[in-house]
Amino acid sequence: MLNNISTLILPLFILIILTWGMLKKQPVYEQFIDGAKDGFNVSIKIIPYLIAIIFAVTIFRTSGLLEFITAPIAAVTANIGLPADVLPVVFTRPLSGAAALGLFSDLAGRLNPDSYTVKLAAIIIGSSETTFYVLSVYFGSVGITKFRYALLTGLIADVAGIAAAICIAHFLF
Repeated sequence: MLNNISTLILPLFILIILTWGMLKKQPVYEQFIDGAKDGFNVSIKIIPYLIAIIFAVTIFRTSGLLEFITAPIAAVTANIGLPADVLPVVFTRPLSGAAALGLFSDLAGRLNPDSYTVKLAAIIIGSSETTFYVLSVYFGSVGITKFRYALLTGLIADVAGIAAAICIAHFLF
């Protein structure tokens, strides 16, 4: 039943929007086209930001900087329940969701998918945000350049999410 509901929810949502617009006597199709034009313009605006974040993540991973950062702190984090294998996911997640999922996939392929480490990494991915990606793409698309407090708030939320993930993983597994 849940599968049927999830399959129907998006078409139902679109139908409700179209019906509401027609009841309000709005030019639904024309407004849709205007929105699509705006969406295209926004996508053109964010391309430089996407290229910059993809470049940064690639350099971060391929230069060895990720391993350089994670190696010294692995012993400390192991004491709080954060295995060294999960650290690359922790440090990559604020930069890029796709890169973090790639690292998670590698981790799940190397280790037992039912292991504590893989489950913790999955919880971390679900409880943290791609902070730098959000700031560069979304803020950049609307021209916001002063995002110091948003960055600080996002990073604090990421740390809180990771701490909560460790606690939840300890409790559940």
